[in-house]
Amino acid sequence: MLKKGARFVPFLLLFAGLILFITLLMQPLSVIKFRNEISVLFPKGIIALEERNLLLVIQAIMLLVILPVYVFTFIFSWKYSAQNPKSDAKYDPDLVDSYLAEFFWWGIPIALTIIVAVLTWIKTYELDPYKPIVSDKKTQTIQVVALQWKWLFIYPEENIATVNFVQFPEKVPIHFEITADAPMNSFWIPHLGGQIYAMPKMKTELHLIADEAGEFPGSSANMSGEGFSGMRFIAKASSEEEYHKWVETAKKSSNELNFKGYNELAKPSQNNPVEIYQLKDNDLFNQVLMKFMPKEKGK
Repeated sequence: MLKKGARFVPFLLLFAGLILFITLLMQPLSVIKFRNEISVLFPKGIIALEERNLLLVIQAIMLLVILPVYVFTFIFSWKYSAQNPKSDAKYDPDLVDSYLAEFFWWGIPIALTIIVAVLTWIKTYELDPYKPIVSDKKTQTIQVVALQWKWLFIYPEENIATVNFVQFPEKVPIHFEITADAPMNSFWIPHLGGQIYAMPKMKTELHLIADEAGEFPGSSANMSGEGFSGMRFIAKASSEEEYHKWVETAKKSSNELNFKGYNELAKPSQNNPVEIYQLKDNDLFNQVLMKFMPKEKGK
């Protein structure tokens, strides 16, 4: 009965190898076809580029273990198959004590794991989101408030604010100061870098830069309730000249935003259109932070 079943081993190996080949072939083809949707693999900023490269290097190191496992699985399955007429393989009960075998299936994976750990530690320090980006251009600060279910962007130096749209000059470091006036969320522009959490009563930071002009989709990377799926925005990187023209136009907006108006804006709503405001309260971001802080007695 065993020998009868063994006749199917070569066919099973052939089928498994074919599936593996098709899978490996489909991956680069799918990347080429859907490159516009796979923003993590096609970055537009130095931070996202470094993160992508780290991802690819770690995957390449992992394949040094995974690929030999697949290859030797097929080799040993055929070598020890009862249907292999040329097989001279014999059962060796002492193989378990082979130092050479132990070195391969324990030593190499441990060494690669150490390499991955050290590399990740170094890059984690280099790509610290709180670490400013070195540039000959002045860093621009943009404050971000995660609401239900929309994003508010505050430009304290330009005295403007926007909803679900943020614009900045290309090749200029951007310092995002981030908080939330809603359940915990996560701010993410995949083309430019990794996500960072937005939490009430706390200010997190994120430094990004766009290496080229373009419109990049941004989103919430943390489920936050009913309107989560529509909590998206556009991050537009433009030339400095175009950016300054946009700022001058935004300053002429008929909409005005102060803390009283903000409280109305902060009420839950879904699929909000882009809105632009004149900022009438330069301390708005700090007021959002402080509204959750415990007040001293007598005040």
